Amino acid sequence: MGEVDHDVIVIGAGPAGAAAAARLAACGRRVLVVERSHFPRFSIGESLLPQCMSHLEEAGLLESVLAADYQPKNGAAFTRNGLETAIDFREKFTPGWGTTFQVERADFDHRLIDGARDQGAEIEFGVTVTAFRADDDHPQVDVVDESGNARTLTARFVLDASGYGRVLARLEHLERDARQDPRTALFTHLEACPVDSSHDREKILIGVHPDDAGIWYWLIPFRHQRASVGVVGETERLEAHGATPAARWQALIDAEPRFRQLLEGARPTRPVEELSGYSADVTRLHGPGYVLLGNAGEFLDPVFSSGVTIALRSASLAAPLVDRQLGGDTVDWDAEFEQPLREGIETFRAFVDAWYDGRLQTIIFHADAPSDIKSRISAILAGYAWDRSNPFVSASRRHLDTLAAICKRQAVSDGPADIANTDSLQSMSDSSTEARS
Repeated sequence: MGEVDHDVIVIGAGPAGAAAAARLAACGRRVLVVERSHFPRFSIGESLLPQCMSHLEEAGLLESVLAADYQPKNGAAFTRNGLETAIDFREKFTPGWGTTFQVERADFDHRLIDGARDQGAEIEFGVTVTAFRADDDHPQVDVVDESGNARTLTARFVLDASGYGRVLARLEHLERDARQDPRTALFTHLEACPVDSSHDREKILIGVHPDDAGIWYWLIPFRHQRASVGVVGETERLEAHGATPAARWQALIDAEPRFRQLLEGARPTRPVEELSGYSADVTRLHGPGYVLLGNAGEFLDPVFSSGVTIALRSASLAAPLVDRQLGGDTVDWDAEFEQPLREGIETFRAFVDAWYDGRLQTIIFHADAPSDIKSRISAILAGYAWDRSNPFVSASRRHLDTLAAICKRQAVSDGPADIANTDSLQSMSDSSTEARS
């Protein structure tokens, strides 16, 4: 097999790769990160969830993030047909961080991989993986640099954190139906936006198209009156709004009154970009001598900003297991990594599905949900999708179905029926409290 070049090779220098590399290097492992692009580089996925903060802390990367002066984030605001509501992540069921940041990923990702380097990881940019040979003890990775120099690298373990590149999913033929409708995101960055004092810059703003609830908007504020603004919907629906991505984006922004108001006078700082077919899944997240992290394995949808959280969670689970295995222990990758990670992903999936079929929109825009129920939903949207003491984690779809039905009945009823349905909401809240205890 030849000499082992490194203990661990990490494919991709995004958040999952940086966090895993940092943790393993801090354990004394010889880690090489190979990254196809050069940093800093643009990426979407700019609104973090509070759960991310504990994973960054575990990886020794939190101080660099705190020093960056990013826009603070404490929740999510929602607007639909003139109705506005908000969820505060600080008022959540699960203990832990209740605040986080909105970040421009070019700077954020660069900081994380620099932090991994500071902890001892070696980083090579401009390197593309061309082939892979799985092996329990000595997996091999073929790479080529931008000058055309090809090498074969041998490691004791390989982590694929290649994000949308999905290197090992492609090379190992692991891809499968993502179980999500094909959607497209149109997005850009703006400056002088927004300046309206009625907008809480510490919350991401999620809007709903006034005539098509399957189309939604994001407005992610950054420091210095900058923002990321995007529109997401089924590809064919978006294409009906213009001949080019820029035309579609503008027409859709003009169609939503709150976004049109907030973005008046804002100026684009980059062209409108289009990303289609981003949802992905794989038949398995691990194999002989390798594991898939974050988007390299599964990506759902951008609606609740779960991508970076899942990426960091996967690194947090995988890195200690890799260290154990390299130390001679036997690791059950299915029971200790794949099943626990997918449990949280399935919770997020339940919420994504409920958003697009209207159940979650009915819940979020309901005015009178008891605070206990709101705190449980807040915990999920804050990223705590692995807390099984939360009934909206342990039985996501059942609780969403029940709550949406109650909210819908109450929305169309009046008089005494309102009291009865409010009692039903409170009963559900009480049963959730009993489930936790």
